[in-house]
Amino acid sequence: MAKSVDIKVLNEIVDKTIHAIESGKKEIFEISEKARDDCREIEDELIKLKKKILKIIEESDRLEKLEKESRKRLLEVSKNFTKFTEEDIKQAYETAKDLQVSLSLKRQEEKDLIKQRTILEMRLKKSKEVVERSEALASKVGVALGYLSGNLQGVFEQLEDIQQRQSMGIKIIKAQEQERQRVSKEIHDGPAQTMANIVLKAELCDRLIDLDIEKAKNELNTLKGVVRESLKDIRKIIYDLMPMSLDDLGLIPTIQRLILNFEEETKISVDFVVNNKGEIKESIIQLTIFRIVQEALNNIKKHSKAQNVIIRINIGTEKIYLKIIDDGIGFNVGEKVDSFNTKSGFGLYSIRERVDLLKGKIEIDSELGKGTKINVIVPLYEGED
Repeated sequence: MAKSVDIKVLNEIVDKTIHAIESGKKEIFEISEKARDDCREIEDELIKLKKKILKIIEESDRLEKLEKESRKRLLEVSKNFTKFTEEDIKQAYETAKDLQVSLSLKRQEEKDLIKQRTILEMRLKKSKEVVERSEALASKVGVALGYLSGNLQGVFEQLEDIQQRQSMGIKIIKAQEQERQRVSKEIHDGPAQTMANIVLKAELCDRLIDLDIEKAKNELNTLKGVVRESLKDIRKIIYDLMPMSLDDLGLIPTIQRLILNFEEETKISVDFVVNNKGEIKESIIQLTIFRIVQEALNNIKKHSKAQNVIIRINIGTEKIYLKIIDDGIGFNVGEKVDSFNTKSGFGLYSIRERVDLLKGKIEIDSELGKGTKINVIVPLYEGED
């Protein structure tokens, strides 16, 4: 009876904690969005200010040239006062004086604008720092929230070691939270921004339709291009979430399509060979192998500066052997793989976690300047655990 009371009290405490964390996460998200909006406004303001500074500099250069010519003119009429009337000398003096004043004011305006630009750049830097910190904090809060609210009772009954239970739950939730954050960022920076642009373009077309029909047609053609690009971005996000061709075509053709797109986009050559003696029946294993190749190619594209990649897949009767080699710049394995860090990247950490969850083995060998080798062995059938 006492045990039931303790569990009830504990559940109440956890529920209150979850509610508080959810409220905090919402506020962090609002802070992050506000900081993003500030960044965009400051960037727009900076662009306008830089254009204004360039214009002021051009005007200053023009005034400086005129001021030099006026001083020469004043010197000439002063030396040859017998050739020029008093009115000529007076006019030359006033012209030189006016240009000096105008030049001085213009240079002061230039200094003030440069000072404003420096302040805006500092504000932009701070706003970007707020965005980074709030995103990192939201990710950590999301992990804590998922871990508290997730029903891990079934896992608790099967796993004996409490450390293993906590580690497994946190790894899964981290993977989920990181994926949510990645998708959210891709939608925010891609289709969401494009949709905002489409609304503006549509409003512009609405205004132009009665004023300039040709210009309106041109804007509509531009709008169609924007919509096509947005659709392309959305399809890419959907494909990254779940490659539908994996069910339709199978693992190897889907990887071949992935490699083809990678080569077209990056101009990096990929040598892909498959030795197929067995059959992968379980969809979770197919998806895991695909994700490992996808994450590895994504890392190569972003960080490696490689020219060539070798991918070998050997499907045996009991295990799958996967090897990925690139001739890029390499990296420090300990810094990139052994710790979860949103700044250093999630790809290699994710690969290791995926392999661990399927009771497989992974070796990542890399040195600065010597490329990277990834060897993966995964059982062909998902274990009971």
